[in-house]
Amino acid sequence: MPTAPTAIRRRVRPAALLTTLALALTGCGARVAEEPADAKNDRAAAHYPVTVTNCGVRTTYQQAPRRVVTNDVGITEIMFALGLEDRMAGYVMPDDKGDLTKVPWKAAYDEVPWLSKKAITKEIALDAKADLVFAGWNYGFGEGSGVTPASLDKLGIGSYVLTESCHNGTGAGAGARGVMPPLDALYTDLAALGKLFDVEDRAQALIRSYKKQVADAAAKVPAHRPTVFLYDDGRDKPLTAGKYAAPHDIITKAGGDHVMKDLKDSWTTVGWETVVARDPDVIVINNYGDTTAAQKKAFLESYAPLANVSAIKHHRIYVMDYAELVESPRNPTAISDLARYLRGVHTA
Repeated sequence: MPTAPTAIRRRVRPAALLTTLALALTGCGARVAEEPADAKNDRAAAHYPVTVTNCGVRTTYQQAPRRVVTNDVGITEIMFALGLEDRMAGYVMPDDKGDLTKVPWKAAYDEVPWLSKKAITKEIALDAKADLVFAGWNYGFGEGSGVTPASLDKLGIGSYVLTESCHNGTGAGAGARGVMPPLDALYTDLAALGKLFDVEDRAQALIRSYKKQVADAAAKVPAHRPTVFLYDDGRDKPLTAGKYAAPHDIITKAGGDHVMKDLKDSWTTVGWETVVARDPDVIVINNYGDTTAAQKKAFLESYAPLANVSAIKHHRIYVMDYAELVESPRNPTAISDLARYLRGVHTA
């Protein structure tokens, strides 16, 4: 990975101005010189211990983690949005998650080590000397892989679980995920991590900014909402999003009617017959993986059972990047962008 430029030292300024400057530069992916070590240590001593609730589990921390390993792009960018790249030992993600050179956090990506382009393992966490792994169920954690909060705890490594992925204990299977509306999950994680890492002002400023961006998009929603289906991948059965995955709130806040809003899960499969019966006006493609968005679109347009679905007949297929469609700091902008597209959709 390229080495990031050394941060320029600046004089300490009044607290309010410093906070404003830090937020502005964080949004651009830049770094801000930290406060003097003595002042920072005194403030940290007053802040800790802190107790954070994550997926229903309360954990008390005596100090902020110093060597965090993240799994996947949205999770990594939550840390970057909070300006916490200096608390990271590295990140794990495949190289199929889009162009990372044009995101606001490019400098952070350049600075933080890319540990692996494969699945996270206990060995990766140990080699990185991680004191916390931030991942999600099926976003790195999984009983099948052996990487779970319980297994990491036995190695002396803490865990934080992405709220979008929390097991809800309901649904058709024991692995059903989701415990709150998707945007609330993003705000919950920002607030909890802000508390854990003693950057609560920064976290709350981000939350306010994201809520305003979402509200501005929602204020322009037309009276008629086109119905929308999210297509992730799959030929025999499509992988899609239920009410607890980020696309639900992205579609809904952007002015669409999410056709799978009754699925009490996050990411899950359905039958094609369900898609046909619900006849979406628009299909959103999740762009990632070995199958390109163009290949997914070609499949949808050539798949005979979908021939009479409104979205296919009227060529209303909209492509979004993976990092926009999982819980991440990109969600609010994704809502604004999709809202502009949906406002141009006119259905009978």
